[in-house]
Amino acid sequence: MDRTDRTAARVDEAASAGRGRVALAGVTTALVGFASSSAVVLAGLQAAGATPAQAASGLVVLCLAQALGMLWLAQRTRLPVVLAWSTPGAALLAAGAAPEGGWPAAVGAFALAGVLIALTGLWPALARLVAAIPAPIAQAMLAGVLVGLCLAPVHAAVDRPLAILPIVVVWLALIRFAPTWASPAAFAVGLVVLGVEAAVRGGVDGPLLPVLEPVLPAVTWQAAVGLALPLYVVTMASQNVPGSAVLASYGYRVPWRESMVVTGVGTIAGAPFGGHAINLAAITAALAASPDAHPDPAQRWRGVRVAALVYLALAALSTALTTLVGVAPGVLAAVAGLALLPTLAASLRQAVAEERGRIPAVITFVVAASGVSLGGVGAAFWALLAGLLAHALMRRT
Repeated sequence: MDRTDRTAARVDEAASAGRGRVALAGVTTALVGFASSSAVVLAGLQAAGATPAQAASGLVVLCLAQALGMLWLAQRTRLPVVLAWSTPGAALLAAGAAPEGGWPAAVGAFALAGVLIALTGLWPALARLVAAIPAPIAQAMLAGVLVGLCLAPVHAAVDRPLAILPIVVVWLALIRFAPTWASPAAFAVGLVVLGVEAAVRGGVDGPLLPVLEPVLPAVTWQAAVGLALPLYVVTMASQNVPGSAVLASYGYRVPWRESMVVTGVGTIAGAPFGGHAINLAAITAALAASPDAHPDPAQRWRGVRVAALVYLALAALSTALTTLVGVAPGVLAAVAGLALLPTLAASLRQAVAEERGRIPAVITFVVAASGVSLGGVGAAFWALLAGLLAHALMRRT
């Protein structure tokens, strides 16, 4: 073999290795995204009034909407734009109660949040209005919402130590040495615990194949103000803005207008089937956009296509997962609480980082954590309102 042939062989070998790395990055992105927060999504949808079957439908349609959105954006932009469901939005649902009007009203709020997300891409004034909300207040609202959910592992460990403590130990070990995999590993251990529970009880009772259950949306002012608006704010502040920043840190400019329109339309389309919101990924975006995915930045978008195909496969398994969770709901609630602890820590840090805005942020946090409901409107809205009023008053003073 002459020098030219050896050079060509090395080039082919490098190209093959690059394709393998980018495919692995895509698979990892999808698995980490799904395993890290699917428990939060199921808890949130059921808290909003969904039956187990309707929650399973929501998880299925969220996987489908993410996959189709990523395939569209990757093919159009040739950028590693990863989409995800709104984990902070699901936490917001899980921390509250079903709105007046029940599940149809919640579905209507999801669709309205999708309209607002799409309008953010089409109408720059709305984007500027959202950007005007002080970041400490938005983060404090999210932190207040998360507190109750993050207590679930504590209560579960007291009630069922043999089932929950192994999950906690695995999570603690990996959060130190491999934080990206801590929540997926806890999720995997939780599935083992659920499998043992199911075997002891003689199996599971419920559907295993994916089924979409449409519901006619109902629009109520309580759900619009108390659910749609906070869902939109936390999705923008905790997912879309950080997701854009993550991609920018790797040298990519997010196609903001098209991304907002795609995720907004995807949210609207998925809402009748129980999908609460899709958006730009923040944490998992780094898995597909970093040099670890591929040494050539122009090739990393191919990993997003792989992630989309994996999400299509996960959609087929979502209903079976929901049925398994029904064996012992407290187990996956504990997994969800552990998965949200890093988000709670980050939100608290950002909320009180600046002394000037600390008091309005603390007021926001306390109101959100209280869980109060006035006039059928949940605590998240009142927390946002209280924080903005305190911010305006102290700034004026």
